[in-house]
Amino acid sequence: LQPPRPPHSAVFQVSPSEPRTGTEVGPPGPGDVRARRFLLSLYLVGFLDLFGVSMVVPLLSLHVKSLGASPAVAGIVGSSYGILQLFSSTLVGCWSDVVGRRSSLLLCILLSALGYLLLGMATNVFLFALARVPVGIFKHTLSISRALLSDLVAEKERPLVLGQFNTASGVGFILGPMVGGYLTELDGGFYLTALICFSVFLLNAGLVWLFPWSEAKLSGTKNGLRLGRKPVLPGETDYEVPEAAPTPGASESKETARWPWEEVTWALRDMRSLIFSEMWDIFLVRLLMAVAVMLYYSNFVLALEERFGVRPKTTGYLISYSSALGTLAGFALGPILRLYKHNSHEVLLHSSVLTCTLLLLYSTAHTMGVVVLSSSFLSFSTSIGRTCITDLQLTMGGAQASGTLIGMGQSVTAVGRIITPLLSGVAQEVSPCGPPILGAALALVAIFIMSLNKSRAGGGRSGKLKCE
Repeated sequence: LQPPRPPHSAVFQVSPSEPRTGTEVGPPGPGDVRARRFLLSLYLVGFLDLFGVSMVVPLLSLHVKSLGASPAVAGIVGSSYGILQLFSSTLVGCWSDVVGRRSSLLLCILLSALGYLLLGMATNVFLFALARVPVGIFKHTLSISRALLSDLVAEKERPLVLGQFNTASGVGFILGPMVGGYLTELDGGFYLTALICFSVFLLNAGLVWLFPWSEAKLSGTKNGLRLGRKPVLPGETDYEVPEAAPTPGASESKETARWPWEEVTWALRDMRSLIFSEMWDIFLVRLLMAVAVMLYYSNFVLALEERFGVRPKTTGYLISYSSALGTLAGFALGPILRLYKHNSHEVLLHSSVLTCTLLLLYSTAHTMGVVVLSSSFLSFSTSIGRTCITDLQLTMGGAQASGTLIGMGQSVTAVGRIITPLLSGVAQEVSPCGPPILGAALALVAIFIMSLNKSRAGGGRSGKLKCE
């Protein structure tokens, strides 16, 4: 017999032996210091993660070709990562909601480290492709870290904290290629780079293991988990949901042992109905804006060479400059949110309008000065937009399903990565400016959708996936 389905409030129940998704440190004072230390530790995890990855990723295409892969095989191997991410992002995110952030974060880091170790040991194309499998399935360190951050802070603080986390990660993404480029000039440079990446991931796992989890307690508040907001009630366990209304069979289902994959299945069923009924516009906007920006970058190097005769090396400097500006956008997010009274939907709408305008400006540019100007502001607007769309997902879906929601967002982005090369190729048949023009058109559609749903998003903090 199948065990009775638990009430919705018990879907994300976990064992009391391990904190699940949140951290709550006692009253203000020393607790605030511990809270800040926890957040800074998570920022360091994000920095190390992208630092290690960005050392290796720019070298992958060259290395697989050096192993004897044809361009077609290299393309298939390269796309395998995106396909695996497409199917694993939501599952791993939901799994982290069920089994806990600590264990899921540790396992993902360690299995990703194994993938990069195998990558460094690969001596043929088959082993190279095999090494990409554990990374494609379990490389969700940043998603789980963002879910944990959303558990830790109040709703108004969430966009700012996520922006700071993105800034820390972005710094790692800027520094990593510089180190990887230097190491690859040495004998056996790729293998050395992969080994160092493996070591960075092991360091990250050690850091997560040393987090002050013992100071963390889970609160089952309806609005999610808060850091340093109120003292934990005596005797309150990690899996209690005080606000949940008692339902027939609830106590029986709590006593019934359930396998994690059963809870994941129940959670995904609940999420499917919510996504297709109330959150479809948020995920559609995420897909449209992601494809719009990826179309802009898809032929950036080639377009500048054809339109202005700019060498790829100079274009690389421009991309690094833009990435640095996008990283700094995290520091401006706080004042921007205060100016908009913490209305993430309004910020997202205006940043999307700016992105659309800049894509059109870049497409019609006749001088490199206009290109540099549009590229500068575009990196800023897209960075702000990514943070706001994640915050909207968590606001509409609920903090206690943050892992599933962020994983679903990553799956949507993975779909964009799959379809963008096809759209870019067709658009380039028309003009070198075709991809950014198409991107501007998609951004315009996203703006139209957001405008139609403005009233619902502004007041519809439904939190349907929260424990109610």
